[in-house]
Order: sequence, then structure tokens, then C-alpha cells
Amino acid sequence: MKESNFKDNFWSTEITSTAGYDTLIQHLNGGKKTCKEIEDFIKARASIEEKYGKELLNLTKKNCGQCELNTLKRALDVFKLQIENVGQSHIHLAQSLRDEAKRLEDFREKQKEARKKVEQHMESFHKQKASLYKKTMESKKTYEQKCRDKEDAEQALNRNTNTSNAKQQEKLYAKSLQTKAASEEADRTYQQNVATLAKTIDEWQKEHMRSCEIFENHEVERINTLRNALWTNVNQHSQQCVTNDELYEEVRKSLEQCSIKKDLEYFIDLRKTGNNPPAPILYENFYNVQKSALFSQTSVNACRRGTLPTPVKSENDSLYATVEDINYSAVRY
Repeated sequence: MKESNFKDNFWSTEITSTAGYDTLIQHLNGGKKTCKEIEDFIKARASIEEKYGKELLNLTKKNCGQCELNTLKRALDVFKLQIENVGQSHIHLAQSLRDEAKRLEDFREKQKEARKKVEQHMESFHKQKASLYKKTMESKKTYEQKCRDKEDAEQALNRNTNTSNAKQQEKLYAKSLQTKAASEEADRTYQQNVATLAKTIDEWQKEHMRSCEIFENHEVERINTLRNALWTNVNQHSQQCVTNDELYEEVRKSLEQCSIKKDLEYFIDLRKTGNNPPAPILYENFYNVQKSALFSQTSVNACRRGTLPTPVKSENDSLYATVEDINYSAVRY
């Protein structure tokens, strides 16, 4: 199967038509617009990634588990650290995306400048070709008119060949020579213009083919560049997912090291306040409490004074008497 190329498929049978060239230019302008759209899309994604990364960094500045102890505290610290790393990685991704967008911008500007030179050259050819074609067609009309004038003059001379008016015959003959010279001059001018136009058309055709090859190469390069840019873009986002997963894996590892038993034991050892509970509170009867208090007071006084001595009764002691003595009286007369 024959390969299709720009240079074989964008011609026109009309000599002054630029339909094929205009179709190519329109297509290339669309390609340039696509480059700009993808470039802007990547830039917008970069802004989103940067904003997301900065929001994650701000989030890590908030308190998260400040009251925790031991292994869970370490796990929470790793959690915050890796979220911070995720935020940083998104900021780095944003810069990578901007770098890729800048490469697309540079590529687009490079093709723009290269196309500009070709377009200016082709525009010059188009104007030259159109001008020469117009000039050639005008010279053709002039040539044809001069030929008709010559024929008319020759016919007039032939018709008056047998006339006796020599002066008029001489005049017709001079006119015939004049029109013949004019027609010959017009013929030369016409031929020169045709030759110049043919040369210009030949050069234009070669330039058109060269331009088509350049434009086709630009399209190959553009499509390949955009394809690679998008491939790189999705790879960057895939790598970001891998990076995020690696960072989150650190959090999972730290959570695996988080021990409920160890954290409880650590808290107990750090904050324990004693091993014995308080004594039970017993019921106390008010009256029993009063009697107990009185008894306690008496016991205390007794202990403080000592035990009273037992009186000793003697036969000669008239000062003491026992309660058995019915005649005992505390009053003495």
C-alpha cells in the first residue's frame, strides 16, 4: 500500500488556488491550539498538586495525639511525618509538571518560529505566482488583440489592393506593418510571461512540496511530543501514587509496632499512685459512739490518776468505818 504524504495530497488544479496549503495551515493551527490546551491543562494540574501539598503541610501542624504515650505516640508521630512527606512529594510533583509544561511551551514556540519562516516564504510565492499569472493573462489578451488588429489590417490592405488611391494604399500598408510588429511584440511579451510564470510555478511547486514535508515532519514531531508528554504525565502521577504508598507503608509499619499491652504497662509504670485501696467505711451508731467516747474518757482519767487504794480497817482507827457498820455516820458529834 502506498504511503500517504502531505506533498501528494494537498494540491489544486486551479493555478491560483491555495486550498491545499490553506487546509494544511488550518490543521497546523489546530495542532498548535492543542499543544497550548495540554500545556495549560498540565499547569492547572500542577497548581492543584501544589495547593494540595501545602494544605497537607498545614494539616500536619495541627495537634494530633499530643496526650498519647509510648508506642501509639510513636505511631502517631510517624503518621504525621509521612503525611508531611506526602505533602512535600506533591509539591515536588507540581514542579515536575511545570517543568514538563515549560518543555511543551518551548516546543510550541520552536515550531511556531520554524513555521513562520516557511509561511512567509510561501506567502511570497503565492503573491508572486498570482501577480505573474495576472500579468500573463493580461499579456495574452493583449497578444490576442494585437493579432486581431493585425488580421484586420491585412484584410483591409488586401481589399484595397486594386484601388487607384496610392496614398490610402500606402497608409493601409503601414498600418499592416505596425500591427504586425505590435502583435509580434505582444507575442514575445506573452511568451516571456508564460515562461516566467512556468518557472515561478515550478519553483512554487517545489517549495510547496518542501513546505508539505516540513509541515508533515512538524506534525510527526508534534504528535510524538504530545504523546510522550502525556505518557510522562501519567507516569509522574503513577510514581506519585507509588511514593505515597511507600510513605503510608511507613505508617503501617509503625502501627504494627504499636502494642496495646506495652502502652498500658508504660502508662501504669509512669503514673501509678499506689497499690492499696482505701479502708472500707463502716456504719457507726450515734449512741454507741457517745458511750464509747465516755468510756474512753474515763479510762483515760483512770489511767492518768492511778487506781484508788483500798481502805484498810484497823481496830484503833476511828476515822474510818465500813458500810456494814449500821452505826456509821459521816457526821461526828
